[in-house]
Amino acid sequence: MAIKILNALIAIVGGIGGAMLLFWILNKLSESLKGKWEDRVKPWAFAGPAILAIAVYLIYPALVTLQLSFANAKSTKYVGLKNYTDLLSESEFRQVLLNNLLWIILVPASVVVLGLGVAVLADRLRPTGEKITKTLIFLPMAISMVGAATIWRAVYDYQPVGTAQTGLLNGIRAWFGKDPTSWYQLDKLHFNSLLLMIILIWTQVGYSMVLLSAAIKSVPEDTIEAGRIDGAGERKIFFSIIVPQIWGTVITVFITVLIGVMKVFDVVYVATNGQFNTDVVGRRFYYEMFTNGNNGYAAAIVVLLMIAITPVLIYQVRHFKREEANR
Repeated sequence: MAIKILNALIAIVGGIGGAMLLFWILNKLSESLKGKWEDRVKPWAFAGPAILAIAVYLIYPALVTLQLSFANAKSTKYVGLKNYTDLLSESEFRQVLLNNLLWIILVPASVVVLGLGVAVLADRLRPTGEKITKTLIFLPMAISMVGAATIWRAVYDYQPVGTAQTGLLNGIRAWFGKDPTSWYQLDKLHFNSLLLMIILIWTQVGYSMVLLSAAIKSVPEDTIEAGRIDGAGERKIFFSIIVPQIWGTVITVFITVLIGVMKVFDVVYVATNGQFNTDVVGRRFYYEMFTNGNNGYAAAIVVLLMIAITPVLIYQVRHFKREEANR
């Protein structure tokens, strides 16, 4: 234990100290230049290491992944678009895409609506009640997705008929004299996927609530009072005055949650491991890469995911630029 702590301290001190030394040297070299060259070089001297890190740890792996997506399972020869055509023509993978689409449709909207509702209602409480309520709702944010899925086993757990039920839902059913249900196997109308979505929503509502509550509190009181003087009711004030002024935050929360949903993996992996028609793109990639050993399929899945996320990222960047321009 002592050796691990010592190694951690050396890594922290060495990392921070090394970064400070690097930027000090780059700053001195920039200042040694004459005339306008100092102003031209200094920004690149400070931004250069970050750009290099992005190139090494983000751009290069992305290019390698794109290359591997055109190769066979062992990456020994190129097979063209075969990985993509095989995946998209596979009924199981199309079902995976449908599952991801349902997550995209339901989870971000639910997180925003619930977070906004909690923020509005909590703001109407007394200060102590507001703090306690927001703290309790925000607590799941401190839990990892693996931990959250494990916790929710206490709700969805199933034991055979005739044995003591450890799951909350089946315990309630047993109390009413009904047989237990294997909740994760209820794939009709994707009900089991909905149960998994509830876990992710539970962890993200606190994040949504905090940002939206701060946005609501920043709405000028003068505009709200003006609406009341004009005879607008509370509902009209909320939807016509408050929501338009916090719309930028609503979009930001929605997009942030959406990106997380498109990459969802932990909840599905821990809860069902993709069984019972609950598989998603992230879990399927893990299976192809580390269980099936098919590098080509895994890389193709990642490329498809990157293609799907890119338009969302572009919209988010443009949204941020519009927000900055309007301030």
